Amino acid sequence: MNLYLRLLLLTLRIRLAAARPGHRPSLWGEARTPFRVLPTDLDPLRHVNNGKYLSMLDLGRYDLLVRSGFWQEASRRGWYAVVAAQTITYKRSLTLGQRFTLLTKVLGFDERAVYMEQTFVRDGAVVARAVVQARFLRREGGQVTPDELVAAAGGSPRDLTLPGWVHEWADAVRISSGGVH
Repeated sequence: MNLYLRLLLLTLRIRLAAARPGHRPSLWGEARTPFRVLPTDLDPLRHVNNGKYLSMLDLGRYDLLVRSGFWQEASRRGWYAVVAAQTITYKRSLTLGQRFTLLTKVLGFDERAVYMEQTFVRDGAVVARAVVQARFLRREGGQVTPDELVAAAGGSPRDLTLPGWVHEWADAVRISSGGVH
């Protein structure tokens, strides 16, 4: 995470939204995080640098976790999230000054991780899409099980089934515990 000013502004926006009456969004819902392309996002070709997309993904996940209250619950329990793997596909460029939205939602989970889909959208068109594999760890050591995560979130929707291709991708990117071959 290297977008500290954006993180600060997002945190302020979340706090202002929380002060308004209404219900808190669910962890199983979708976060819609608005952005505008800044000069510091650009590479020499004058479009958003591919590395910036990855940092913006962090902000989208933060938005979903904080707005839903799960960030606070995880922190209370001594848990924190780490990205274990991610893949991203770029379809269109974003250039200086353009507004876009990052959509973030939980796809599902398996015995090891939680999977999120994050989609960059501008004027109704997909700009880029990422799938992120995240794990929750305990500050005192060890991994949080998916059952513990679901319980902390107050249960999960019945229709939250991880797509088969995500299972295949997760198996393909898994690094063995052995040495370099």
